[in-house]
Amino acid sequence: MSLIQDLIPLLGQPHVLTGPDMARYARDWMGGYQGTPLAVARPGSTAEVAATVKLAADHNIPVIPISGNTGLTGATYTEGGLLLSTERLNRIREVRPASRLAIVEAGVILSHLHDAAADHGLYFPLWFGARGSAMVGGVLSTNAGGSNVLRYGSTRALCLGLEVVLPDGRVLNLMSELHKDNSGYDLKNLFIGAEGTLGIITAAVMKLVPAPRAHATATLAARSLPDALELLNRLQAATGGLVEAFEYMPADYMARLERVRPDLGIPFPAHRACTLLVEIAATAPALTAETAQGTLPLTDLLEDTLAQLMDEGLILDAQIARSTTQRAAMWARREAAAEIGAAVKPMIDSDIALPLDKVESFLTRIGPRLAQIAPGAETVTVAHLGDGNLHFSVYPGDPSKALYDRVIHAIEDIVQDLGGSFSAEHGVGLSKLNSMARRKDPVALDLMRTLKQAIDPANLMNPGKVIPPKNTAPEDPAKDPTE
Repeated sequence: MSLIQDLIPLLGQPHVLTGPDMARYARDWMGGYQGTPLAVARPGSTAEVAATVKLAADHNIPVIPISGNTGLTGATYTEGGLLLSTERLNRIREVRPASRLAIVEAGVILSHLHDAAADHGLYFPLWFGARGSAMVGGVLSTNAGGSNVLRYGSTRALCLGLEVVLPDGRVLNLMSELHKDNSGYDLKNLFIGAEGTLGIITAAVMKLVPAPRAHATATLAARSLPDALELLNRLQAATGGLVEAFEYMPADYMARLERVRPDLGIPFPAHRACTLLVEIAATAPALTAETAQGTLPLTDLLEDTLAQLMDEGLILDAQIARSTTQRAAMWARREAAAEIGAAVKPMIDSDIALPLDKVESFLTRIGPRLAQIAPGAETVTVAHLGDGNLHFSVYPGDPSKALYDRVIHAIEDIVQDLGGSFSAEHGVGLSKLNSMARRKDPVALDLMRTLKQAIDPANLMNPGKVIPPKNTAPEDPAKDPTE
């Protein structure tokens, strides 16, 4: 209680939450993790974050940062630690159109950054379903991906500089606006993807790009995944690399979508084995200025390319969005993934990355393995196919932890054999600690432990997350993950 008493004069009574006031912070949005924090601190500036962290260190109390609370891996779970919310660090300090950058605080909601950039004819190209609640600090801490990684890269590729509060309360100023800087170690990238285990991100310099003047969007049915990869490469060549999204929704996804969200409709009369959502975008007037016939050259380019691919048999069917309403309807089917995935329990979900030409091999091999482990289990797959990121969910019927472990092991075995990763864009948190212990290179884990010890010797920054204990199999304190 002495830490709470020390925090109140620093932050003000309304910004030190205890008891029932902590409820929405202590539980993750999927309901898998329900913690018991000591308190929730809501600092309103970098100086207040630094002072809060210093006080917690003086009291030997762990600090667990929390942003929009949209995570899926239990990274904000704590028993007795101090949850430090970044929600009041919500200022967009500056948008610099000439340099195409924005200087923002960690609590800025992603969609607010989108709006601020749009006011200057620019775009922050990180886009996913939780953009209305996810915050900049969270997406940096997990190196979030989304639908536009294919063209713009993940969050790490979009960040020029960081401001970080270290475990001892010092403020590390890495707020560089430079695109090139070879002055020593790249410390910035230590903190991106570290999930708050090395320090708390309080601000960042983020890249912006020219806002597309036009989009051309289509839903396609391809013959197969190899054909889909050929289709992607042909589209990139035909458009000069303008493909922004290339999303995969196979038959199992469309069947579940029709069951859970019939209002969104199904694009083709029969469920195709390989349905794709494709979007290209451009800024050049030659592609975005309306023609005398009332069409957009960008849409004409997409239509002509798809017609050629259809003549070659790579595409079986296609629908092209002719209005913003039709485009929104296509995206609504894809962005319903979280809703339809969680609609049925028990669920075993995975977030994996594979080389682009190995996606089909994974799906071909996992089927027989699951038939042996969990006969009758259903699966639902949805993917950012352009960057090899699959969200592969299994609905086994049997809620036991033993079956959960067997399924996860089977997925990991195949992913590792194909040169993939068990974690693509959701982070590690608690739920993938065992996967880290099993699958991460041992030398890499040792180096990560060395860095953690050097930067956070008291192990007070989000302890127990990301890095598994040495020579132990960590336990996930969540409820049974298939419940």
